[in-house]
Amino acid sequence: MLHPTNLPVPQAESTQATAYDYAARLASLPTVARVLDLGCGTGESRAFFQKVAPHIQWFGMDIPYSSEVAARTETHHIITYDGQHAPFAPASFDLIFSRQVMEHVRYPEKVLVEIYRLLRPGGHFVGSTSYLEPYHSRSYWNYTPWGFGVLLEDAGFQVREFRPGIDGLTLLLRQLSGHPSRFDGFFQRESPLNWLIERLGRWRGKSPQSINRLKLQYCGHFIFWAQKPVSPP
Repeated sequence: MLHPTNLPVPQAESTQATAYDYAARLASLPTVARVLDLGCGTGESRAFFQKVAPHIQWFGMDIPYSSEVAARTETHHIITYDGQHAPFAPASFDLIFSRQVMEHVRYPEKVLVEIYRLLRPGGHFVGSTSYLEPYHSRSYWNYTPWGFGVLLEDAGFQVREFRPGIDGLTLLLRQLSGHPSRFDGFFQRESPLNWLIERLGRWRGKSPQSINRLKLQYCGHFIFWAQKPVSPP
């Protein structure tokens, strides 16, 4: 069981990450052939997965009243659903990807159980969600990494790792400033508060684990990786 002060984080490095970092690593595994993007919006992740793993069969799924779904022009392999019950058989996917979606899900416990059902034993659930991020796009929740980990465990998952995304202070300043484009790069590269924590941590001789955990305390987004056990618990 997860402990709030001992979250699983990388031991060798402490750089800021995105959900795509985990997706690229796992998509290259020979056991990953079918991927579902849960909350796919316009389906932009399809091109990403085709680039990093051309063999993968990609599917996207979103609610029908999503503004991004309504605006998309490409509908191939994208389906709509009611937000809780996916029209796929159990164990249909090797990897489920969900980037900045779970904070918009009305019933997260139910959706996590459904994700668990859709994954084959040993399959992976990776993505990112909000922690210290202001209200946006009808967001319901702001999860702590530990709290989200508890939800994952309650659904049956084994929590593999958390990593910090963009920091919360930068997201707050971005919203207060009206979302100027100069903030956009901080989603991919080290954002200001993360940069400061990284430098201070190294100066004080902190381990990458300690730096990761400190960044997670102040992150706006965090990245998660969970796995469905090969054998039932």
